[in-house]
Amino acid sequence: MASLKHEGRDSLSAIEKPAVESTEHYTQNEKSNTGNLNVRAMAPEARVRIEKSLLRKLDARCSYFVLIYILNYLDRNNIGAARLKGLQEDLKLSNTQYATCLSILYVGYILMQVPSNMFINRIPRPSIYISAVMLIWGLISTLTGMVKGFGGMVAIRFLLGFVEAAFLPGALLILSKWYTRRELTKRNAVLFCGNLISNAFSSLVGAGVLSNMDGVLGHRAWRWLFYIEGAATMLVAVCAAFVLPDLPTNSRGFTEEELLVAQLRMTEDVGEADSDSADMGIFDGLIMVVKDWKVYLMMLTFTAYTTGLSFNAFFPTLTGTLGLKYVPTLLLSAPPWVFACIFSLINAWHSDRKQEKFGHIVGPICMGLVGFIISMATLNKAARYVALFLQAGSYAGFIVFYSWISSSFPRPPAKRAVALAMINAFSQLGNVAGSYVWNLKENGYRKSYGIVTAMFGVTIVGCWIIRMVLVNQNKKLALGEESAWEVKDDVADQTARVEGLKSEGADLKPQAGFRYLV
Repeated sequence: MASLKHEGRDSLSAIEKPAVESTEHYTQNEKSNTGNLNVRAMAPEARVRIEKSLLRKLDARCSYFVLIYILNYLDRNNIGAARLKGLQEDLKLSNTQYATCLSILYVGYILMQVPSNMFINRIPRPSIYISAVMLIWGLISTLTGMVKGFGGMVAIRFLLGFVEAAFLPGALLILSKWYTRRELTKRNAVLFCGNLISNAFSSLVGAGVLSNMDGVLGHRAWRWLFYIEGAATMLVAVCAAFVLPDLPTNSRGFTEEELLVAQLRMTEDVGEADSDSADMGIFDGLIMVVKDWKVYLMMLTFTAYTTGLSFNAFFPTLTGTLGLKYVPTLLLSAPPWVFACIFSLINAWHSDRKQEKFGHIVGPICMGLVGFIISMATLNKAARYVALFLQAGSYAGFIVFYSWISSSFPRPPAKRAVALAMINAFSQLGNVAGSYVWNLKENGYRKSYGIVTAMFGVTIVGCWIIRMVLVNQNKKLALGEESAWEVKDDVADQTARVEGLKSEGADLKPQAGFRYLV
């Protein structure tokens, strides 16, 4: 037992955990200093119990990301609902100016994502950073209700995108530091349900505010929409600093043994500790990403996918083609996104179960293509409403694509952080283009649907090419012709200590058995 404690202490110091001051003996009831436990020597039953406790706490705390994402999308997309109740007329915006107000948000969004994720990867308390960023964007969203013209709206929307850029890639990075590749897609799906729910919820909130608050205190209803949703964001932001997890090495609210198991799980997942080398510079992750041509394939493919999904920002308008009044239009905009949320969870669960990506991305895209074709082929109200369900369901593959990015750049975390941010940032060009795609109103937006149909076709071809590239790299890994990443001595040493092994290079093969998921 003494040797067991000694090895556990070595593990803690090697992974830079806070010093464990207590020297109590580890007893069978495990009430004492559990941080001194050698996890590799733990009984299987104890390991399973601790891991279940870890995941239960982690899932509960990470579920707060869903609420943040709901507000993130509400603050970004509530302009669509406000448009239906006079925003465009009150601010005297032409259709092109309105489209510019939509697209300028993504300019700020693109500029900030990579620097923000590089910063998050290097700080010990990302929960505080995300909380502060959220507080600022909530304030900016509130100020949108005070805008008087086109110039003010453009400035506010740019700043909103610039600040909101920190959230999504940051949340994805934090999740990838806690969950293994067999768990990540499901958790990403739960996160993105915040996106999908917000599309439904924004319609319901919009219907309530726009119907009942016009003229209250002398303000138009669409202005109240920004005031109320911005204030809610700031309230949730304050709580985020106390609820969100930080890193598996220092997060509050977990026991020492749970944190050790968390680190061991990530080490076992791909054979190396999820840590950057001590000699890695600030821009090394960026340099590694720029040199990896898989990034460019994913950037182009994901941008085409995002363009195809650009109907999201115009969903109330597309529902309006059914010819109903604005409140029924907003209410009918909600059910397709509820369906999309449920379908996305099922698709993500099955993807994790089968450890397969390509089919779980292309399948939902094909569903969306059917919806686009129906919308182009008929003006029948029932058929077009069914088509909206199919179009919303195409988001399910979008969620799986994010986990495909994480699993394709597993180590080092600095590279993964930049890859997630860069691919997501570049894909926002699809939203910029999409802002103008949906200006083609003729025949129920038939030309617009034709454009997004073509983009989904490009996405399918791009996914197939990515799959072939990864299959080829897996063959080379199996033959020992190349490695998935460069192993640094200090990270290899840390890997050995986390696993409770001797740090002898000859005995340690960090990448043995690793394969890319396809």
